[in-house]
Amino acid sequence: MGPLALKLEETYTYGDYFRWDDGERWELIDGVAYSMSPAPARRRQSIHRELMFQLTAYLSGKPYEIYGAPFDVRLPDNNEADEEVTTVVQPDRVIICDLSKLDDRGCRGAPDLVIEILSPSTSRKDMTVKFDLYENRRVREYWIVDPTGGTVMIFTLGGDGRYGRPRMYGDEGTAPVGIFEHLVVDLKTVFMG
Repeated sequence: MGPLALKLEETYTYGDYFRWDDGERWELIDGVAYSMSPAPARRRQSIHRELMFQLTAYLSGKPYEIYGAPFDVRLPDNNEADEEVTTVVQPDRVIICDLSKLDDRGCRGAPDLVIEILSPSTSRKDMTVKFDLYENRRVREYWIVDPTGGTVMIFTLGGDGRYGRPRMYGDEGTAPVGIFEHLVVDLKTVFMG
């Protein structure tokens, strides 16, 4: 059995993940290792770039940080040491408002906003496994961007700690970023590439 199969059948921690030097990109969700897809297609890269540009322009000079994959987000269950954390993901884009969550390894704790851009190899995980993960770890806002359909689904964490029905936006309009009062993303520009 090859190393990929072994990683997919065992339970791992961030301590294990941090020591892997196989040149591959991995995520851990509740101790299960998920291989990351190959380099994103050109259209996904274009969407990544434009989202980063618009969000960074708004955040310039403000006390918040934005990062893009590969960037480790450790999501502990409780207050366990980093080496014991069983969930570490690399969302396509994250915004962190509480800068005390940042360290040299990335982010420890839930970002305020997570954006995942669907691809054929990640869409099922992004729509189910990561949806549940981000909701359970209390990510305030979760965007699922569909390059093929030209749509964005935005889930906002409610007072009950659950995501309600998504707000849907298409490639001809704009989408408000709920965690900031005056930030609106121009989706026509995002999907133009």
